[in-house]
Amino acid sequence: MKSMEEMIQAAQQAAETIQKQMNEAQATLDNIEVEGVSGGGMVKIRSTAKGRILGVSIDDSLIVKEDKQMLEDLITAAFNDCRTRADARANEEMQKVQSQAGLPPGFDLSKLGL
Repeated sequence: MKSMEEMIQAAQQAAETIQKQMNEAQATLDNIEVEGVSGGGMVKIRSTAKGRILGVSIDDSLIVKEDKQMLEDLITAAFNDCRTRADARANEEMQKVQSQAGLPPGFDLSKLGL
């Protein structure tokens, strides 16, 4: 049977490994691009899975002064769609890290101080 000190060292090493994997996953998230759309593709927003906005594309037909409120609403909808997609991709990546670390699905990584 392992001594308490050996078990603590093993737990610390496991936590360090998980922390390294989490850092790598966070870097990966900043390289994954997602696109949110609204208005049938007339407004598009690109971001990283980490949520950093990369660009906004607006169809020329929407740039009419009288339709400013509609354009603003479409941009908001595209941003929210992009954020939802980014969150989904981020969750997928975090689940991969948890699986690789041998942690059960839904395990709260904050319990490990990460």
